[in-house]
Amino acid sequence: MWTVVYIAPNHAIAGMLKELLNNEGFVVMLRPVGPPHLGASGSVEILVPDSEAEEVLEIINSSIGDASV
Repeated sequence: MWTVVYIAPNHAIAGMLKELLNNEGFVVMLRPVGPPHLGASGSVEILVPDSEAEEVLEIINSSIGDASV
């Protein structure tokens, strides 16, 4: 099963977080939220396997706190 660990405000930020997590060795899936007409400006859910969610959350919180994303 997959768990939503973060909802990015747009596709650009979701892409940066996905790249960061992929570089750390995690499998990441992105899923758009809301109406399809919003395109790249719409919110995006970041999902990871349930077993990796806690570790991924720590990485995301560290990255956002450091403003490196």
